[in-house]
Amino acid sequence: MAGVRTGTGTNQEAVRRHNLGTLLRHVHDSGEVSRAELTGRMGLNRSTIAALVTELETLGLIEHASPAAGRRSAGRPSAGVRIREDGPYVVAVDLGVDHAVVARVGLGGRIWHRAAAPIPPDPEAWLAGSTIATLVRQVVSLSPADAPLLGIGIAVPGLVRRSDGLIRHAPNLGWHDVSFGSIVLAALALDVPIALGNDADLGALAEHRRGAAVGIDDLVYLSGNVGVGAGVIISGNRLEGVAGYAGEVGHLHHDPRGGPCHCGSRGCWETVVGAPAIAEALRCPADQVARLGEILDAMTTAPRELRPIAADLGRGLGAVVNIFNPSVVILGGYFLPLFRLCRSEVTAGLGERALVPARESVRLCLPGLGNDSVLLGAAEMAMEPVFVDPVASLADAITDAPARLAG
Repeated sequence: MAGVRTGTGTNQEAVRRHNLGTLLRHVHDSGEVSRAELTGRMGLNRSTIAALVTELETLGLIEHASPAAGRRSAGRPSAGVRIREDGPYVVAVDLGVDHAVVARVGLGGRIWHRAAAPIPPDPEAWLAGSTIATLVRQVVSLSPADAPLLGIGIAVPGLVRRSDGLIRHAPNLGWHDVSFGSIVLAALALDVPIALGNDADLGALAEHRRGAAVGIDDLVYLSGNVGVGAGVIISGNRLEGVAGYAGEVGHLHHDPRGGPCHCGSRGCWETVVGAPAIAEALRCPADQVARLGEILDAMTTAPRELRPIAADLGRGLGAVVNIFNPSVVILGGYFLPLFRLCRSEVTAGLGERALVPARESVRLCLPGLGNDSVLLGAAEMAMEPVFVDPVASLADAITDAPARLAG
């Protein structure tokens, strides 16, 4: 009909909540930031920034910070804001093959408390869930009594379906199609948002946000956690694949005459640089495979048995670099001490296989977050809803978690 105007309209409330989340993320990433900087970053006027800051302060997410001493600029220094130390938090879980680490992590990425416990070989999922629930209770009991628990994030060494967090395949745990989030929540007798993700993907996320790859939009985080996986970020976006299974670089074809792999193929890269292969070369007992990172970390010089493995690590990285053309490859897990011990062999292997233009633009480095990359990645995943909508996320948070879990 003539005169009828159509369109999507503007939901001012949705815009306001989006702006609240965006401002909160800036403070989360920076730790402390001035209002003037927020005005410049967000392209909003000072009065709008002031109103958003006031609302986030009222929600208990941020607080006023005096201008930092030593900052000199023309005019009056701009007041700053920072994350509240007694504010909301998440629980992050790094589920390894032989142990689990659980931490209470506040906004801003600060780890407040952590606890760890062993996981038996080939554990039943309910047993691992019970162990994690005990660790969650331990770290939550140390939180401020009224601090909101936003959610739980769990990093898993396996294929995690993006749509619902189902663990489709975690070979080194012996799990297939396990709804581990439900198992953990049942053990806690708590209804709280929970998210699961692949450990390498989450390591990449954390290193991109606050580690060695801050400001770098094309990176690969290579995880050595018995098996081999990669988290990939391209143009600032996580590469997940249609179901969330992207990054299984350990199963790139490496040696046509190689041995069998647990995936059913032969000659996978993982069969020569995975923890079992390295432990066998070093003549470590089978029950020490999961401790390979600690064993390598204790070495001051590389035994000769490690050198050909390091060269194969570099050759496989050549394929990874050719495929993804990253600016940085971050070597995590037991690859961290292996690279420290055999840097020249890894670099030489990379030079053999990587195309010259791709090799010229890549840098190999160690994690900026040390052994906490995956743990902090799990925390970032659990925090994501509060940056989408702080108001709704806090409405769903649990403000008496210590009391509920103690009961």
